[in-house]
Amino acid sequence: MLALSREYVDRIETRTMRALVTGGTGFVGSHVVRTLAQAEHEVRVLHRSTSRLDALAGVTYESVLGDILDAEALRVACDGCDWVFHVAAVADYWRADVDKLFDANVRGTQLVLQAARDAGVRRVVFTSSAAAIGPGAYGQPAGEDDTFNRSPKQFPYGYSKVLAERAVAEAVAAGQDVVTVNPVVVVGPGDLNLISGDFVVKTRRLSWLIPVPPGGVAVTDVRDIARWQVRAAEVGETGQRYILGTANYPYHFWFATIADVVGVPRPALPIPASLLPLMASVIDLARQMGIRMPVDANQTRLGAEFIYFQFDKAWQRLGEPQISMRNSLEDTYVWYRDHGYIREDWVARLVGAFNKRR
Repeated sequence: MLALSREYVDRIETRTMRALVTGGTGFVGSHVVRTLAQAEHEVRVLHRSTSRLDALAGVTYESVLGDILDAEALRVACDGCDWVFHVAAVADYWRADVDKLFDANVRGTQLVLQAARDAGVRRVVFTSSAAAIGPGAYGQPAGEDDTFNRSPKQFPYGYSKVLAERAVAEAVAAGQDVVTVNPVVVVGPGDLNLISGDFVVKTRRLSWLIPVPPGGVAVTDVRDIARWQVRAAEVGETGQRYILGTANYPYHFWFATIADVVGVPRPALPIPASLLPLMASVIDLARQMGIRMPVDANQTRLGAEFIYFQFDKAWQRLGEPQISMRNSLEDTYVWYRDHGYIREDWVARLVGAFNKRR
């Protein structure tokens, strides 16, 4: 394993770094871009000509057109860079075609690593996912040393990240400097595609009608994720993975907190664990019939589990979180409200009228 050199740390402290961010127009990637720009690093963003650039409004960056499956575009994008933050991935896996998921998450990672290697990039920070880890033994929070132990068929997203991490491990074994970060569920302002922010929008819309599964979830704020990513480039240890997260919450507490923040009655429809497999089967059937569902069957099955993680390693190396989850939810809700995501459709009006009569 390669050690972090004093020379490398000194270099960072005395000069501006040039960084490429893949996925820089997305939720996490755009915050990485902003964090780098605020630290006065030079930032380059690889994006398609059709990409929405709203998330980067007001940020100074250099555009390179292309995507992570375009080897030539990657070559141009990596040229002259000190760091590459590989954030691009198919994250909304319940909406995605499985073949496209693996193509982007696995082959895309291989191509980014190759381009960075050919360009002499000093360090790559690879954004994997906590979904590639665990769960921990006997219901305990999983740590960086826990391995993926779910069915690849039932959880293709997590498995795609496992395969991507294998590509990273091969690159590190061959001498490439790569640090892996594994974010948990990420919320915060700017989630244009409602990947995890859907928690907030749906709770505001459906209020107490939100079904609450019996398990739990690990969560964090996107601004802490971005800060940790930059710290990983600065002081992370080559070949290591760091689970990025703030807190582990049972779903009943998580949804109750969201309801309090958005100003609606707390959800009051607990789902028995025994009902989740049936619900998952219905979702599977609906998807086979071509019906788009807001969640996938595996998400539903996991609702009975406490998907918790250990954060000590990342906190010790990269720093503790700076934004509480209550503040994160408040900022998320304000952002969605101000950007027109909170809509008073007939369902929301009906639920609101019922709430007033309670």
